[in-house]
Amino acid sequence: MQTRGISLLSGGLDSMLAICVLRDQGIEMEGVVFVSPFFDAKSARQAAAQLGVRLHELDFTADILALVRDPPHGFGGAMNPCIDCHAAMIRRAGAFMRQGGYDFVSTGEVLGQRPMSQNRKSLETVAQASGLPGRLLRPLSAQLLDPTEPELEGRVDRARLCAIQGRQRVEQLALAKRFGLKTFPSPAGGCLLTEKGYCRKLRDLFDHTEGIPAAEDVALLRFSRHFRLPGGGRIIVGRNRADNQALKALAARGRALLHTVNVPGPTAAILGPIGPEDLRLAAGIVAHYGDRGGLPQITVRHLTPEGQTEFAAEPLPREAFEPWML
Repeated sequence: MQTRGISLLSGGLDSMLAICVLRDQGIEMEGVVFVSPFFDAKSARQAAAQLGVRLHELDFTADILALVRDPPHGFGGAMNPCIDCHAAMIRRAGAFMRQGGYDFVSTGEVLGQRPMSQNRKSLETVAQASGLPGRLLRPLSAQLLDPTEPELEGRVDRARLCAIQGRQRVEQLALAKRFGLKTFPSPAGGCLLTEKGYCRKLRDLFDHTEGIPAAEDVALLRFSRHFRLPGGGRIIVGRNRADNQALKALAARGRALLHTVNVPGPTAAILGPIGPEDLRLAAGIVAHYGDRGGLPQITVRHLTPEGQTEFAAEPLPREAFEPWML
């Protein structure tokens, strides 16, 4: 029977090579990518198109939000629960494997490439936590790891797998040339949970949310200007026309907004309950960013699902609200 595998495909070079190495043996390969507010499928789609493989996109939002709230193996350098995240992805891929009748799950992990998440102990931890140790194949480092069931069964030729380890990418680049891969992203980046500036806003959201934050609230963290006001209220202030239009669209989903009336200026979305004093301060921030000329006060409109009101707001000086910026 034809051997079939499903491989985690992030779109990076290693994940592409994992598919190439296995497909070179005549194994039928398909890719799976996980999508959340912290990482998307853009690179994976480009890689799948270049490789000519079918790509399955699975929503990972609930999984990753639960892990960020409580990661059993802790965080990396920011709020990235890499070990638990990868184990959860492989667990989901394992369920997909069984459902689709595939023979194994493969990844592009390389032994020793990442000191914290790809050392031998971490790879073993991920394999055990995923519930798929015997069917989890790492073809780029397979000859340095214990044989998997597909190898022992003869479905995969272990001798034709690789023995790559460490952070040097010389062997990967040679393989890329051999397999004719011309386009692939740099190895760094791709996950917002590794970006400390973004994680300041994310940590604030988790600290002020009971349980798991709503996926929409997490998605809104991509906007740049977030403020946590002294009374606990939080607002997002648009930086440009595109931001303002996106924030205005939130009104249709029951979000309260602030925006200037008599001068050009930003739109601000109010997230969660806000008291009268925080509302006054929020209006002062919006007025500050308005094109106010020399006006001592700006008219600000407060739009809520119950209706709208307008009032005069004095622009706050930047030094007054800068400590509230996340």
